[in-house]
Amino acid sequence: MGDSVLSTAGSKLAKIGVILGAFACSGCALMPASGPQSFNVTGLSEGEPVTLPYALVKLEPSVLKVLGEARPRLSTAFANRTPPKAFRFGIGDTVSVTIFEAAAGGLFIPAEAGVRPGNFVTIPNQAVDNNGNISVPYAGNVQARGRTPPEVQQSIVDALKNRAIEPQAVVSLVDQRASLISVLGDVKASGRFPASSSGERILDVVTRAGGPSAQGYDTWVTLERQGHRASVPFGALVYEPSNNIFVIPSDTIYLYSEPQTFVAFGAAGTQGHYKFDAWRVSLAEAVGKHGGLNDLQADPGNVFLYRGETREVAGRLGVDVSKYKGPIIPIIYHVNFRDPSGYFQAQAFEMRNKDVIYTSNAISVETTKFLNYLRTIMATANDPIIYATNAYALRAAARGATSSTIITTPTPIGGQ
Repeated sequence: MGDSVLSTAGSKLAKIGVILGAFACSGCALMPASGPQSFNVTGLSEGEPVTLPYALVKLEPSVLKVLGEARPRLSTAFANRTPPKAFRFGIGDTVSVTIFEAAAGGLFIPAEAGVRPGNFVTIPNQAVDNNGNISVPYAGNVQARGRTPPEVQQSIVDALKNRAIEPQAVVSLVDQRASLISVLGDVKASGRFPASSSGERILDVVTRAGGPSAQGYDTWVTLERQGHRASVPFGALVYEPSNNIFVIPSDTIYLYSEPQTFVAFGAAGTQGHYKFDAWRVSLAEAVGKHGGLNDLQADPGNVFLYRGETREVAGRLGVDVSKYKGPIIPIIYHVNFRDPSGYFQAQAFEMRNKDVIYTSNAISVETTKFLNYLRTIMATANDPIIYATNAYALRAAARGATSSTIITTPTPIGGQ
């Protein structure tokens, strides 16, 4: 009877183990993990239903080229690499006008003034009015707004040439009120500064404002011009001179501090939240920053970086953007560190603020987890049977020992 009970229990236990094994292997949903397995990432990207559709892009040289060309640059954002335009007057600027005549007895120089040095007269300083004009005696209103000093001078001469003796005019700026550049934010002396007629670049104007008030690698620079705005790290102005473009009047420059960070999950050396602590960090440096890959868990062939890219960039990466809504396309970059060249590509891949690095566990790790789990289930189910078997064997041994100790009474000699 005992053997029958044990056989039945063993059969049921085997069936339970098979069911649990099939259930666990079907999705490994019972196993603890820090994120998706590599086949979950690559499988869902091929059309399986997901809450948020994404595109999987393998990191390779062509991808690095596209991302390098799409890096934010002020030079391309404003397409203004030429020297600044000539200075032009604006409303509110204070202007000085001096008129010369070739000889005394003309319109401005009386005959008795011929003995004085120079035949000229200086008109009192005046501001460019709301209509953009200045007033010149005998010439009337002369348009100054949006015009250079030589252009205003020529207009004055044209208006006086039939009345004055070979007139000449000199127009100069006394007080600049319209052609200003605003520098705001994390600078030591923010304010509005007159635009230099000789031309200045962004760093020149920031220097006039006292320079950044914080460490440069966490500082960003935003340039706003005629309703268009673009931002780059402050380091990009220093190390990439093409970004240090010329400023023009009415530009607004804003400096602000924003620490650049990324997060690391999965089989990383140390999961967590990390700062760049530099104006630019590569993917290889970011992986090293969080301790590399865990030698006992990580699958170096399946490292993923999560990021959103614009529709234009995603299209250039070969993604079918028609499947996605909105201006930002979720992209997962697939990095293979089993390939030795993957490290060179990771060194050339530039990290961005709020990037997420996820390192998948190796298949052997997941298998080991399941076997340990199955061993625990089997042991839990098998323990009561072992205890029952031991108890049955103990009782049987006890009954055998009792029967062997029975004492028989000897028969007396002679039948007495």
